[in-house]
Amino acid sequence: MRIVHRLILCIGVATAFSVGTLAAYADETCNSPYMSGLIKGQEDFVHVWTLGVQGMGDGSDKLVTIAANPTSKSYGKVIDKISVGGRGEAHHMGFTDDRKYLWAGGLDDSKIYVFDVGTNPSHPKLVKTIVDLPVKTGYAGPHTFYALPGRMLIGNLSNTASKDGVTGMSVYNNKGDFIAKYPMPTGDIRQVKGDGYGYDIAVNPAKNALLTSSFAGSNNYMRDLGELIKDPEAMKHFGNTMVMWNLKSMQPEQIFAVPGAPLEIRWALPEGQNWAITATALTSQLWLVKRDAGGAWVAKDVAAIGDPAKTPLPVDISITADAKGLWVNTFMDGTTHYFDLTDPEHPRQTYSKHTGSQVNMVSQSWDGRRVYITSSLLSKWDKQGKDNEQFLRAFQWDGHDLTPAFEIDFSKEQLGRPHHMKFTASPQRLASLTDAPAAAGPAR
Repeated sequence: MRIVHRLILCIGVATAFSVGTLAAYADETCNSPYMSGLIKGQEDFVHVWTLGVQGMGDGSDKLVTIAANPTSKSYGKVIDKISVGGRGEAHHMGFTDDRKYLWAGGLDDSKIYVFDVGTNPSHPKLVKTIVDLPVKTGYAGPHTFYALPGRMLIGNLSNTASKDGVTGMSVYNNKGDFIAKYPMPTGDIRQVKGDGYGYDIAVNPAKNALLTSSFAGSNNYMRDLGELIKDPEAMKHFGNTMVMWNLKSMQPEQIFAVPGAPLEIRWALPEGQNWAITATALTSQLWLVKRDAGGAWVAKDVAAIGDPAKTPLPVDISITADAKGLWVNTFMDGTTHYFDLTDPEHPRQTYSKHTGSQVNMVSQSWDGRRVYITSSLLSKWDKQGKDNEQFLRAFQWDGHDLTPAFEIDFSKEQLGRPHHMKFTASPQRLASLTDAPAAAGPAR
């Protein structure tokens, strides 16, 4: 209990410190606000956490590094890859608060790999493998890695017992030692019942708010998608809630009914904003979480994504640094959408482009001028045959159109299925990038 109190105190101090100090423009907008050295400007490297494919290269999950600065002689090429010696359904990763390390997880084997990307980001090193998450917590499928001061908060998807979606969050220190766990609520809070499911984590320190979303357990995400959607009982086992937590006490305070598997969460962090946005995978809706006139948090659907009747399956979102725009990728139709969020209660799609036969993650560059897209969702959910494209595609964004910059064919390069991306810069450029003036937002 003393450890948990120490953690709460640590979060509380950081919350007080962070109010009013968040950079208006920084890294990818989904990164933790507790990360130091937030960077503006041109990224040097894109790191891609990649699922291994049997019979393709060494068949192992791996961290792939690509040169992303046009001034590099290796621009648009793979310059490094580190295999982890097995396939565990590589999925998401996140920086530690000091930006020196990337924690990357496997949804199937529940292993967590720690890569040193601070010493030499062009050639990361695997420095630690954490294997005790299931034993310490009973949880499985580490998904979201969210930096707290000296800690890593992990959002999990499943559990070791029933392998359904009832799960929780876990906390480790930056050395990789287990600290605490927090179960997702399954009881009633303010007359809304929790489903216990988890997925993403997003913190707004100024509001003392930690928001979580919900997806599905291992029984669903490790099952063939074609079989899954034909099983009416299995389709009942997807998340339908979001939870607002008190960041300082790490206690759930409110549950929102958000049907259809709400996935990635993005807070609007510019001064004066008090809202977050998410997309529901199964119902293809944008949902807004915002304080009402009386100061209470409420959640409501505010816009459709594509044609919900066709189940386009929105899978990832990326909010602009000024919170006035949102990128949304829909997996099934391979489309990248842009929504104007000037009025977040009435988002308007102002642009869309078919960017692949299947598209999953979308990440904006630090200055909002480049957009990166990867193709793989889950090993058993990706498309088959000619539609099973596996790529990273980089685009230039001028506020009006996405134009191709470069592409890596991960199948041709015998790398695997590319999923999550993170950006870094060479150490000698960090100081100048951190101090660079903020770029203007995209034209609308």
